[in-house]
Amino acid sequence: MSKKIKTSQVVKESKRFVLSKKMVGENLIISVTTKTGKKFKYDHDGVYSINQEKLENMECWNKYGNYTNSNNLPTWSRECEVK
Repeated sequence: MSKKIKTSQVVKESKRFVLSKKMVGENLIISVTTKTGKKFKYDHDGVYSINQEKLENMECWNKYGNYTNSNNLPTWSRECEVK
């Protein structure tokens, strides 16, 4: 007999778009309010899984373990935006 485990997503507030190796697998929805007041939400693990190869080829990902954008949701991550 198998059990279905319901997993809920945790919403984390941020002032910038961020993808982090440490947050992969934590089932996070990131809610961002930029310094200009722009607001958006995205599925962290969704963005990571779709763009894993792209991220692993970025110097910032390999050197610091994260990618950030203070102004906007990157175009390559918009399909994981949560409305």
